[in-house]
This record gives sequence, structure tokens and C-alpha cells, in this order.
Amino acid sequence: MESLFQYQRIRRAVCDQLAEIKEKCRCENYTPGSPHSSSCHSRNVWLSDPPKQFSLQEKPPINSPIIVDWDGQDDPLNPASQSVSRKLFMTFLVSLLAFSVTATSAIDACGILQYSEDFNVSEVVGSLATALFLVGFGSGSLLSGPFSETFGRNAVYLITMILFLIFIMAAGLAPNIHSHLIFRFLAGFFGSTPLTCAGGTVADLWNPLQKTYAFPAYAIPSFVGPMAGQIIGSYIPINLGWRWLEWIMLIMGGAILVIVLLFQPETYGPLLLYWKAKILREETGDERYKAPMELKNEALGPRLLASVYRPFALVYSELIIILMSLYLTVVYIVLFTFLEGYTYVFGHTYGLSQQMTSILWVGMLCGILLVGCLVPVVYSWTAKEYKKTSSIAPEMRLWFAMLGGAPAVPISLFWMGWTSYPSISIWSPLIASAVFGYGITAIFVSAYMYIIDSYGVYSASALGFLVFTRYVVAGGMTVAGGPIYRSIGVHYTLTILGAISTAMAAIPYLLYVYGPRIRKYSKFAVNVGAD
Repeated sequence: MESLFQYQRIRRAVCDQLAEIKEKCRCENYTPGSPHSSSCHSRNVWLSDPPKQFSLQEKPPINSPIIVDWDGQDDPLNPASQSVSRKLFMTFLVSLLAFSVTATSAIDACGILQYSEDFNVSEVVGSLATALFLVGFGSGSLLSGPFSETFGRNAVYLITMILFLIFIMAAGLAPNIHSHLIFRFLAGFFGSTPLTCAGGTVADLWNPLQKTYAFPAYAIPSFVGPMAGQIIGSYIPINLGWRWLEWIMLIMGGAILVIVLLFQPETYGPLLLYWKAKILREETGDERYKAPMELKNEALGPRLLASVYRPFALVYSELIIILMSLYLTVVYIVLFTFLEGYTYVFGHTYGLSQQMTSILWVGMLCGILLVGCLVPVVYSWTAKEYKKTSSIAPEMRLWFAMLGGAPAVPISLFWMGWTSYPSISIWSPLIASAVFGYGITAIFVSAYMYIIDSYGVYSASALGFLVFTRYVVAGGMTVAGGPIYRSIGVHYTLTILGAISTAMAAIPYLLYVYGPRIRKYSKFAVNVGAD
């Protein structure tokens, strides 16, 4: 709905400026579509950036395209020119979509006991509902980028979210475990869009300095999703039945989708310029007006193939992508094994019920929110550096992880693992879970911002690989989590994960020192600050 109003605003703006030019060009007997009109239009930067072979005073060649661009840097039709509050609102709406799908990814873990009994399967088979959703997340992430760069962000968000909700409804109605698992996978496949396209939305709206607070404004609400899913679903399976886990997510996702439909404008600049060019052709009858995206001849099919192939091709030569992918994969393995592990960490140790164990995810949620306290500090440092150098080196994005985020993960795992005893207060592992939430969110923010700034036009492919690997591996570990905790116990499981996380914690610091050198010899990375 908001996109429709946005299209009408562009039409009104174009018509108003055409009327203004008609008045100025009256001396040339202006009529829309006439040769004189093209001459008048070519002399106005708001309509076009003329090809280099002729000046602003010359009439462009008869078949030469007139490239439509923004009316200066402060064009009100450009989403990037909106006020900070308006852009924060648009970013928050995208984060609500991400919150909806990430909450759905984890909420089924609350009902494993109930639907395992209902379908007469083991709990390991029951955990596949979460695992396959995550695998679907990873698979869908490889395809959503090219669609959003062809049809715009809103179209992709809305269509995929509708399909996501349809398959969540189907999962709630599933008569057997096979159909339930298939529908959960498909829901994850289509639900991946708010995570994979969000980096593009942030890039549409914010300049490099503003991203320092804009990306955390998206990431923190998004990362709350899995914890919120556990909290929301804590009492539902026992009191209402496991199918209500899907109904609650369907209701919440539908409400968020309606809000986005009503209030979220299109943010993809090339598509808005295409609308502008189309309106100019309709109003003037001059078919030479073209948006930059219309001059690209690459079809959607080859771009989809490239989007699937390129993320894996980048891995062979890009050490930064390998390290960050490995780091986030380890973090997500720990996070999603907690879906089963919390039963052993808190339930078996302290004798808590299934419902109370799910409620304790609030500790991790509080830790995630604490990352917001880092934003003013990192922003002030980044602003000072930007003022001195007029650029932002990608390594500056690692400050979130370096300011306690990286060491917080192994510290919290060792802390939780070796204080989870009935003789020790439950507040000890609970506080440790808050430290873990703080650490993983700081790492996530740093990793995404660092990859985006390091790879520029290739960042979508780089992020596609990050999303694919961490969700597919995390999906597999979700199934294995319960048996691992049962076989070797809480203390040794968390000790092993803590030891692996300790090795990973060095990555942000190593990249901060050696990242510029690595980027200098990369075929795909940008070289800002790499000299």
C-alpha cells in the first residue's frame, strides 16, 4: 500500500517538474515528446545525466538514452535522503520481519515432547522440525538477493512472507510428521528473505557512518527472535497444544506483514529510478528515458545461477570469508544446541519444569539488549576516524566484537558449564547466559558489517555463504544437541564448545591487524585502509 502511494508521489513530482520546465521552455513551443522537449529536458540535471559525448547545451543524439537519476543529493524521492527518524522506522519494520521468522525458527523446540508423542516418534525425530527449518533458511538465502535486485525489496519481502505464513499454517494443520517436517522446511526457505535482504535495505538507506548505529538497530531486534520464540512458546504446548505454536507465529507474522504492507516504502533506489523513467516515458512520449537498471542486459536466470555459484567460488580465495563463516557457524552451533541443552543446563540440574526452562531464555535476551550500550561508544570512535581520514576502513567494524564480544562467548560457556550444579545458585548460569547473549550479538554485528564493507558489490554473495553455512550446520547440530548433552553431560559439552570458542575469539583481533593486508591481495575485497 505504501509502495503504491510512493509511486503516486513520484508521478506527482515528475509532473510538477515537467510543468515547470514547460513554462520555462514556452519560448521553444514546448509540447511533450517533441524534439524541443527533449532538448529542454537534456539541459536539466534533475531529469538526466547526459552521455559524455554531448554537453548540457547540446541536443542528445536521436537514439541515445537519457539516463534518469536523482534530483541532486537531497532529492526527497530518494529514501536515503529521508530524515534519520524516518529511516530508523523503515529499518525497524524490516527488523520486525526478521524477528518474526527467527522466533518461528526456535519456537517448535518448545513442543518437541508434545508432538513427538502426538506423531509417535522419538524426540530426535521431533527435533527435525527445527533443524529442517534452519536448513531451509540456509537454502533460501542463496536465491533471494537477485530477486530483490530485480523486483525491489518490498515485492520480495511481501511475496516470500505470504508464502512463509502459508507454510506455517500448513505445518500447524499437518496430519503426520512427514508433512509437518516438509512444511517447516518450506517455511524456512521462504522465511530467509528478511535476513538475507536486510543488508541491502540498510545499504539503501544509510551512509557508511550512519551504519554504525543503523545496522545494530536492525540486528538487535532481529537477534532477539530465537529467545523470544522460546519465551512465547513456554506455556503454549501444555495448555493449548503444540499446534498453537504455529498459530501464534501465524498470527504474529500476519500482523507484522500487514504493518509492513501499510507503512514500508520501497527502498531500492534503482527500482525507484525505473518507476521515474517509466513515468517520464508515459508523460512525454519520449522512449529514450531509461533508468540505469534498464541498461543492464543480464537476465534473471543467469543472475540466479551466479548467486548460487559465486558464494562458494569466493570461499576458495577469500580468507576473510572463511574465518568469519567459521566463527559465525560455531556461534550458531552453540546457540541452537541450547534449544535442547537448556533442558539439561537448567531443567535436569535445578529440577525446573519445561515451561520455566523456556522462560529462562530471558537471560540471554537481556544480554542481547546490552549490546545497544556499545553503539554510542563505537559511533563516537568511528566518527572521529571518519573526520580525520574521510573514510571508514572495514576493520573499524570489528570494534563491536573486540569490545568484549569475542571473549564473552568462551567465558560465558565455561562459566555456565562449571557452575551448573544444584549446590550453586541458578543465578550463576543465568547471568552467564546473559553474557553469552551479549557476546554472540556483538560478534554478529561486527561480522556482517565487516563483510559488507570489505566486499562492496560482492558482499551479497559473501553474506549468502555465511548464512548458508551457519544455518545448515546449526540445523544439523540441533538434532545432535540432545544426544551430545545426554552422553557426555552439561559440563563437558559446554567445556568443549568453550574451548572451540576460545580459539575462534582471536579472529576479530587478527583481522583488525592483518585484515588490510589480506584485502590488499584479494581479487574481490575493497582496499580502503589497505595501503
